Amino acid sequence: MGYSIQPVQIWTNGQASEGNFIDASIVNDNLSNYAQFYWAISNVTTSPDGDTKQTLAQGNTTISGADYTAWGESQDVNLAAYQYICSQLNLTLIP
Repeated sequence: MGYSIQPVQIWTNGQASEGNFIDASIVNDNLSNYAQFYWAISNVTTSPDGDTKQTLAQGNTTISGADYTAWGESQDVNLAAYQYICSQLNLTLIP
């Protein structure tokens, strides 16, 4: 699924590139108090022939404690996961 983000400059392969999209998925969730997310920031461009996505950065982040509880109680846990990941990465999500 993924979401657009406010464009951010990412240094990759010796040059600055603009990331404007984030994907994420759950790697591990103990269904109690801890989860690990995988995230990838990409540059997505749209053309008449379709979208092109180039991954610029990727990694993992964890959620636990009160943040895990709040995430689990959210009405839209998918959106809440992206909001949490973006807050950890200092990115602005565009839902």
